[in-house]
Amino acid sequence: MAKGKKPPIAKSFGFAFEGIFTGIKKERNMKVHCGMAVLVVIAGIVLKISLVEWCICLTLFGLVMALELVNTAIEAVVDLVTQEQKPLAKIAKDTAAGAVLIAAIMAAIAGCMIFLPKGILWLTRWF
Repeated sequence: MAKGKKPPIAKSFGFAFEGIFTGIKKERNMKVHCGMAVLVVIAGIVLKISLVEWCICLTLFGLVMALELVNTAIEAVVDLVTQEQKPLAKIAKDTAAGAVLIAAIMAAIAGCMIFLPKGILWLTRWF
């Protein structure tokens, strides 16, 4: 491919999907996020959450997964540049991980606000 020429759009999507699948295959935390997303979808179906609640859930676990992929990219670039213990490398890795953690905590809080009242009501109907 000539310098400066962009790949066709289909090829660009292919690269993006390859990145997603690599993140899922190689990153333990990404597997955890995907598992939680599946549980959210199952709980949402069982508890019949509203359209707005679906939008909130989808946005939040999409955000968490996207940040996890960015965190993985930052870690890979830092490792590519240096294997030494450097303060700036530590800051880059730790702050990227912190961004994922903040998003995951906020998603969990929002999830509790959506699912706990519905879950308690659902359980009282069955027991």
